[in-house]
Amino acid sequence: MKKISVFYLAVLYLSLSFILFPSVNAHAYLDPGTGSMILQTLLASFMIIGTGIGIFRNKLKIFFKRLFNKEKKNNTL
Repeated sequence: MKKISVFYLAVLYLSLSFILFPSVNAHAYLDPGTGSMILQTLLASFMIIGTGIGIFRNKLKIFFKRLFNKEKKNNTL
């Protein structure tokens, strides 16, 4: 049953993608600096995410530990 619903979701997603985002010619020019700017943006995003996780690692670990311990306590009662 679950495989069927995943299949239908995939078909729905693909059909909506083709309807909402048709491929048409943009007739646009991308200069050589655009690729490096996109690369810099992606690298900066990964660095920011990594730094944020590094700074808040202990707080996140404690949060998830408490969250899952509450679920275990509720299941045993």
